[in-house]
Amino acid sequence: MDQAVDLTGVVLETERLRLRPWRESDLPALYEYASVPGVGEMAGWPHHRSERDSRKILELFQAEKNVFAVALKEDDRAIGSLGLHSSWAETDDRYCTLRQKEIGYVLSKKFWGQGLMPEAVREAMRFCFEELGLEALTLSCFQSNPQSRRVIEKCGFSFVRQKGVHLEQMERDEMLLCYFLLRADWEKTAR
Repeated sequence: MDQAVDLTGVVLETERLRLRPWRESDLPALYEYASVPGVGEMAGWPHHRSERDSRKILELFQAEKNVFAVALKEDDRAIGSLGLHSSWAETDDRYCTLRQKEIGYVLSKKFWGQGLMPEAVREAMRFCFEELGLEALTLSCFQSNPQSRRVIEKCGFSFVRQKGVHLEQMERDEMLLCYFLLRADWEKTAR
């Protein structure tokens, strides 16, 4: 069961990161990382070709109020995004009655391999379970995205299924790997 969220005014902090609402002043940083070929494609969308593309996404993030800017604490510069979206598991009879969200994320290529995204996802998990009272979280990634798969597995999610999807914007088919985590299972390892 989808749980409505509004992240307006919510700021989460980790050792190195701040997850916060998007600001108009984040537009150059968003374009900087979203325009790099390969970044968006790993998440199923084409890289941004102009600042106008990034502006549309920034306006969407601000309107929907369900996506954090992932910013470095040292300078508060946005280097990625982390959103709480409708979950694939809402259509699965085994999970559809649980209050849940899907975590989706993108990180600037400059910061890949530094453990930043697992750090951000773990804090989002804590927020979702402890502050929003969710019962479950899901994540998914394309089979062709081993970096994202490592993040998901490091964060304790269990593989449930895979399914073929067609990415309209990318004009290609992909295999989507779907992962699941119950709050009770998270609680066993979070202490």
